[in-house]
This record gives sequence, C-alpha cells and structure tokens, in this order.
Amino acid sequence: MNVQSNIQNLRKDIPPGVKLVCVSKFHPTESIMEAYNAGERIFGESRVQELIAKQPQLPDDIQWHFIGHLQTNKIKFIAPFVSLIHGVDSLKVLRTINTQAKKVDRTVSCLLQVHIADEKTKFGFSEEDLFELLSSDAFKQLTHVSVKGLMGMATFTDDMNQVRNEFKFLKNLFDKVKSEFFLDDENFSELSMGMSQDYQIAIEEGSTMIRIGTSIFGERDY
Repeated sequence: MNVQSNIQNLRKDIPPGVKLVCVSKFHPTESIMEAYNAGERIFGESRVQELIAKQPQLPDDIQWHFIGHLQTNKIKFIAPFVSLIHGVDSLKVLRTINTQAKKVDRTVSCLLQVHIADEKTKFGFSEEDLFELLSSDAFKQLTHVSVKGLMGMATFTDDMNQVRNEFKFLKNLFDKVKSEFFLDDENFSELSMGMSQDYQIAIEEGSTMIRIGTSIFGERDY
C-alpha cells in the first residue's frame, strides 16, 4: 500500500478550501508518518486510548481530530491537545468538554453531529434538538467550547441519490444554523461530511472537510 501515491491521487480530486482529515485509526504510527511526510497534518482517531498512545510519539504540529463517539469520562485525556472534536451529540458532552478545557486553560473546538442517515445506529442531533440546544441558556454559558460547524454521516448504501440528498439536507441545515445563530461568527465555517466511498458527492454538496481512511491507508488492521 503506497500511502504517498494514494494521497497524491486523492489530492487531485480535492478542491482548495476543502480540508483532508486522514483517518488513521487502527493504523500504526509508521503509516501516519508516511502521510505526514507527504505533507498531511490533520489526522483523525476514534478511540481515546489509541489517540493518547500515538500523540506523544508523533510530530507536535499534527492537528489531531477526534472523530469517534466520545464518552464523557474520556474527555479529560484529550482536552489538553485535541484540535477538533467531531461528532458532539449532546449537551452533556459539550458541558464536559467545557469543564475539561477550562482546567487546562484552552478553548476546544467542536462540531455538532446531525443525524442525517437512515440507520438508527448512527448518533446525532435532529434539526429540532439542534435548534433547541443552540437557543438554550446552557449552551450560551459554555465559555471554553468553540462550535466550528456541523458534521454528519450519510447512510451506508449504494444508492448515491440518497447519499446526495442527505448531504444536501445537512448543507441546508448548516446555512440555516449559520444565519440564525452564528451570523457574525467567522469561526462557524466547517461542514464535515464525506468519507472514502462518498467524498466526491459530499464536496459537490458543500463539504469543507472530508474524512478519508481506506483510500489512504488501505483496509484497517483491527
């Protein structure tokens, strides 16, 4: 598996302004260094234990994104260094991030996860819950959390029309949320959607950040 040539091929497909998150979960630090040496700086992990094991062994200028489902009792371990937490799906998680970020004197950047897929197994806010959260006093009290945008995962299906419609829905929701709650906040600018199998559609529908693992590192070694 040539990580470097995979990245070069992938880069041809990615317009400027779209960030690439190299999903390095379950891959060794050697593979991450291959991607790093090819110029990549944003890496995504989905297990806290794996992330805190890898982080000290790798260059300091890596931006670590946490892309998995985050348990509140694990937040304290990544709060000191994580660049962006994707997939925040409850006020409870936001509050815990805020508390732990305050302890280490940081503001931690987050994306709010929206449930756009057919599958019940995927996490995320509904549109209604999202508006309720953002209108709440509890949300306004979070001084050490910066919401950078939204994130979503499409249904795992071969029906690319369905995938496109789910991404379209998320982009429309992003625009609504931006105009209603973050109009003057230039930090609210990221729409994280699209993975190895559907990133091209995601980019066409307005994604600013894609999460790619298999197309860079090959199949995972569980």
